[in-house]
This record gives sequence, structure tokens and C-alpha cells, in this order.
Amino acid sequence: MDNMINIRVLHKDGSIQTLEGPTDMGLSLMELLKAYEYDVLATCGGMALCATCCVDVLEGGEALPVMNDDEYFMIDTLPDALHNSRLACQLKLNENMDNILIQLHHEA
Repeated sequence: MDNMINIRVLHKDGSIQTLEGPTDMGLSLMELLKAYEYDVLATCGGMALCATCCVDVLEGGEALPVMNDDEYFMIDTLPDALHNSRLACQLKLNENMDNILIQLHHEA
């Protein structure tokens, strides 16, 4: 389908899982990760208030929208945030994200 994209997730063991997600349902990356049963707490429900959905964008970050103020301020509170850390709840799936590579920031 034309409205499907792939998101690649790097695991600590070096393996990569490809997740397929629709771009026409208004889903966030956090919701996609939860649908694939990744251990994403998302205790704030996607309001950019808890940072438990933080991911590090390893490839394709230039295709993502600029951080909004809420996301920037929440990322800024993380002592171990990286230059490529983003909140998955603030990233709506869109065609520009096809084949990005991410890693969960706090993978267990």
C-alpha cells in the first residue's frame, strides 16, 4: 500500500527489526512501538510530559519535523539525552520517515 512506511529499530544485540506502519491514521511513532509490543511506558499518554518514549534517531533524522517547545523542554530534562534523542509520541508517522533507524533510548 502507498500509505505504509517502514521504521527500523536497532536492538542492543545488534539486530534490526522492521516495523510497518500506516501514514494515514494519525499514529505517532510511540503508538506504533506500543502496537509492536515494545516496552514503551508512555505514562503521560503522548503529551510530551514523561520522556518514557524517548528514542535515538540513528539514521534519517533530517527527515523529521523540528522539535516543538514541549518536546524540546522534556528532552532537555533528560541527563543522558543525545543530540539525536526525540520523543516518539511527538513524531506522527509520515512518508518522510520511511526507513529511518531508531533505537529505544532506555532499552532494557
